[in-house]
Amino acid sequence: MAIYTNLFTPSPSTVYSAAAVSRLIRIVTAFLLIFFNFAVKPLPAEEITSTEDLSQLIETALSVNPELKTSEARWQLFSSRIDQARSLDDPMLMLKIQNGIVRAPLNFSKDSMTQKVIGISQQLPFWGKRALKGEVAAREAESYKWALEERKLELRRMVKEFCYQIYFIDKSLEIVNKNNRILDDFITLAETKYSVGQGVQQDVFKAQVERSKLLDMRITLEQQRKSRQANLNALIYRPADTPIGRIPDAEIQQVTLTPEQLRNIAADNRPLLKSYQALIEKGNSGLKLAQKEFYPDFNVSLEYMQRDPAMGSDGLDMYSLGLTFNLPVQRAKRQSAVVESSSEIRMATEELNSLKNSINSDVSDLLAQLERRKKLAELYKTGIIPQAEQSLESATISYRVNKVDFLSLLDSRMTLFNYEREYYDSIADYQMKRAQLEALVGKELL
Repeated sequence: MAIYTNLFTPSPSTVYSAAAVSRLIRIVTAFLLIFFNFAVKPLPAEEITSTEDLSQLIETALSVNPELKTSEARWQLFSSRIDQARSLDDPMLMLKIQNGIVRAPLNFSKDSMTQKVIGISQQLPFWGKRALKGEVAAREAESYKWALEERKLELRRMVKEFCYQIYFIDKSLEIVNKNNRILDDFITLAETKYSVGQGVQQDVFKAQVERSKLLDMRITLEQQRKSRQANLNALIYRPADTPIGRIPDAEIQQVTLTPEQLRNIAADNRPLLKSYQALIEKGNSGLKLAQKEFYPDFNVSLEYMQRDPAMGSDGLDMYSLGLTFNLPVQRAKRQSAVVESSSEIRMATEELNSLKNSINSDVSDLLAQLERRKKLAELYKTGIIPQAEQSLESATISYRVNKVDFLSLLDSRMTLFNYEREYYDSIADYQMKRAQLEALVGKELL
């Protein structure tokens, strides 16, 4: 940046009056203030000194997030049903008096047919039903296990997104505060030129309006930061107003994997794909079980009958062994169960196909957006912002010698302001899109 004082060094033949020298000193002082603000990077209005560890925030969220704990409890709930589904029903113990005499209910030797009976029976489902019931329960529990892993992916993505939104807001606040200070100096410069008759009062009003706009933007940004802070604190189960420190500067790391490689990674790692696959397998097992329901279940029983001697009988003990089974004649009910299982398979299959299709398209879309943001960030950093700074410097010098009006000077400043914000917006959006891509394929891309 040129040294502004060189512009005001008089030639030997120039002779200034005391008033002219005084005016010159005030204008030079204003320009030096502007130069100082270009060189110094101010802090936001509310200085934030602490720095957050992004990985630590993610680990905290994974360990304390209530929704994640709910998903984990749901998985454990369905896992506990596996042994229940595979188990036999409890055996039935029977104790009875058979053929007792009503007139002598406790006299067991009055009639030879009076018996004291003890028996046991066990319900036995048709061969293969218990294993299929356990398989259905196991596949359903597996689907909830992968749903839990999917929720972890989503939680990581959400934490990263909120962090980089806060990152962009903090950078915007820095830029806003820097521009506020520079506009203060522009106001001083305009007032100085107006006081010496080299400017118009309208320039002062224009600068004040622009400064008010920046103050309005700062108020909005501060509100947005509080909102994002509350959202992030909710994910890590902390009070909404718990302070969130600065998010470290992020470097753009290019994703070098091809779309096909990313799709293969998703096929191997995306939990939701595995969850839908488990539901398909659950449906297949349910269909086999529904078909098994056309076969009967059995009940095996054994009874021991003790008799007392009576009516000339020796009162020999007796036993009874029986086998009973249901008659599966209600075929409409069983056929409906088959249709239900078939529909469940089709539904899970189409959901799986829909997810695969979404992954295929989203991978290409996110890669394109990442490439765009990467190129924009590089362009802003190496081309547009340096050029805008040179343009502002030129406009400042030209305004000093009355070659451009004050509106052009403000326009150059606001142009640089917008490009600086768009640069950090590109960095933040790149990191958020990268987090979305990692959640899409189910794996962090190092």
